[in-house]
Amino acid sequence: MIKEKSAHRITQLFRKKNEDSKIMSLFLTAGYPDLESTVDLILGFEQNGTDMIELGMPFSDPLADGPTIQYSSNKAIESGITMDGIFEMVRGVRKQSEIPIILMGYVNPVMRYGVEDFCKEASDAGVDGLIIPDLPVEESGILEEKADHYELPIIYLVAPNTSDERMRLIDEKSEGFVYCVSVTGVTGARDGEEVSKSVARFIERVKQNITKNSTMVGFGIKSHEDAEKIARDMDGFIVGSALIETIRSNYPDEGWMDEVFAFVRGLKYGNN
Repeated sequence: MIKEKSAHRITQLFRKKNEDSKIMSLFLTAGYPDLESTVDLILGFEQNGTDMIELGMPFSDPLADGPTIQYSSNKAIESGITMDGIFEMVRGVRKQSEIPIILMGYVNPVMRYGVEDFCKEASDAGVDGLIIPDLPVEESGILEEKADHYELPIIYLVAPNTSDERMRLIDEKSEGFVYCVSVTGVTGARDGEEVSKSVARFIERVKQNITKNSTMVGFGIKSHEDAEKIARDMDGFIVGSALIETIRSNYPDEGWMDEVFAFVRGLKYGNN
């Protein structure tokens, strides 16, 4: 069962979810487009309809990410982002917001920081959960032990090539929700029709095998219309690359942040 203390925000988010609405989670690379903007972007996202944040921990070898998030990660690393800097960003958000924040990134930076120190600092800063895509659920013992000690739920991923048996194991091990990767391959906005056609059978299998946790679908969603099609039978949807591309196409023009927030509102509510 999900821990009530540090995961309180995730728990409450899904408990309060209206049956007719979808939870929208946005992925933002910490430190992109610059180190100063991350906190303001997160607060602005929340004010414009975002329910949850996945804050990316930039890494030089992001094997699950396509060119867009690779670009933002490289920019953030060049700007001098550090793990301590990311924790400070979370603390900055926590001064003004209770929006659920999940750290998403690769296991190498976690190991380099020190698994226990990482979990302690994340918990102290106000992080609500972890997503580590390159950590197989079968090999997560050390991180799982420390994360559990500091009451940080781990959210695991399933994809179309995940077996039914492994989906059930991931459902058992996950706390909060299960991240459903809509397509095989790396992150990146795709044609919505392409994704919705290929995802139907996968979502049927998810509904059969993920029974303990809520479900969120990500990878390939770039518009409100995509989200309505792809997340129809899920609890919510996740957008990353399309958001990063919107930031990239507007930054640092005057009013760039307003353009990004308008995109976020359109994702959640449509542009009518």
